[in-house]
Amino acid sequence: MIRIYIATAILFTAAISCNQTVQPGLLVDENASKATVVLYRNMQQLQSKALMFGHQATLEYGYRWTQQDLAPGELRSDVKDVTGSFPSVYGFAVNSVADLRWTESERQAAIEKQLVLDRGIYDRGGLITYEWHMLHPDGDHTFYDTTAVVHRILPGGDLHHRLKLSLDHAAEYFHRLNGIPILFRPWHEHNGDWFWWCRGSTSEEDFVRLWQFTVDYLKNEKKVHNLIYVYSPDRSRIDIDDFENGYFWGYPGDDYVDVFGLDNYWDLRHPANPAPAEEQQSSLRRSLEYLVKLADERNKIAALTETGYEQIPDPRWWTDEILAAILHNDHTKRISWFLVWRNANRERENWDHYYAPFPGHPSADNFIEFKNHPFVLFEDELPDLYGKHTH
Repeated sequence: MIRIYIATAILFTAAISCNQTVQPGLLVDENASKATVVLYRNMQQLQSKALMFGHQATLEYGYRWTQQDLAPGELRSDVKDVTGSFPSVYGFAVNSVADLRWTESERQAAIEKQLVLDRGIYDRGGLITYEWHMLHPDGDHTFYDTTAVVHRILPGGDLHHRLKLSLDHAAEYFHRLNGIPILFRPWHEHNGDWFWWCRGSTSEEDFVRLWQFTVDYLKNEKKVHNLIYVYSPDRSRIDIDDFENGYFWGYPGDDYVDVFGLDNYWDLRHPANPAPAEEQQSSLRRSLEYLVKLADERNKIAALTETGYEQIPDPRWWTDEILAAILHNDHTKRISWFLVWRNANRERENWDHYYAPFPGHPSADNFIEFKNHPFVLFEDELPDLYGKHTH
C-alpha cells in the first residue's frame, strides 16, 4: 500500500507539472527545460515519502566483470545481480565524455557509447548524476595534483581557455541528451585538500568565482538548460559542532545551487576517523539533520551525494547503519537520495575497492532486505518522476 500511495502521489504531481508553465526562480536556470523542472518538483514531492538509492559507475564495470564480458547491448550491474533491479540513481563522470587528452574521433566514440547508457536510464525512469574529476588544467595531470591553478583558469588567467574547452565538451554532451535532465555535481569536496580545486589549493573567493563561471557559462553562453546544480562539500572537513559555517565555505550563493549535497564517508567507519562507532553513528545522524535544515531554509533538495563503507565488512550495514540514520527523524527522512561509490574491478585494478555488494558478498542478504524496505526505492519501483506518461 505504501508503494502504491507514493507512486500515485508523484504521478499526480507530474500531471500537474506537465500542464503548468515553468515557475521562475525554482531552479538556478530560469530557462530550465520543462522536463528538468518537472523532475525537480517531483523530487521535492518525494522527500519524506521515500529514499532513492544510487551507485557510481554501476553500468560500466563490476567487482568481477567489465564491459568486455558483456554481449552487444547487454546491461549489467552488481546491484542488479544481487537485488534484481538497477539502482534509482546512476553516477557517472564528466571525464567519460570530455577528456581533453582524446582525439576528436575518440571523444565522439565515447559520447555515442555514453548516450546509449543515459537514454536507456531515462527510458526506464532512472535518474542520472554527473560529477567531474577534471584533470589538472596545466598539462592534464591527475586531478590529485594539488598545484595551485584555479586562479589561472578563471577569466583573465593564462589557462582560462582550458576551462572553457572542457566546458564546451561537457555542454556538447548535455545538448546531445536532447533534454534528458542531469543532476550535475561539479567541483565536489571542494573544502578538502586532495583535488586541485580544493580549499587546500585555492582561495574561497577564487573557488566561488570558478563555480559561478561554470554555471553562468553553461546556461548563458552554451544554452544548456537540462542541468540541476548540486553542491557537495565533504563531511571530513566540517566540524560537526559548527556544521553551518563549515558547510558554507566556498558556497557560491542560492542563485547558483539547486541541491544541497554532502559527501560523507567520514561518519561511516572511515579508517582515518578514530571516533567510536556509536559516536560516528550519532555524527552521521546529526550531519544529515543539519544538511536538511539548511536545505529546507532555502527551499532546496537535500541529498547524501557520496557515501559508503569500503568492502562493507558489516553484514547488516545497509539496514542497521545507513538506513537507520536516514530514518532517524522527520528531518533526516527528507534526504532525497544517497549514492555509494563504485565497485572497482578486482582483476583489472588489483584492489578491493567496492561499496555495493556483489553475489556472494556477506552483506548481500541485508542489501536485499534494504531494497525491500517500504521507504527505499530502486529503479523497478520508481514512480514517473519525469511526467512522461501524463498529459
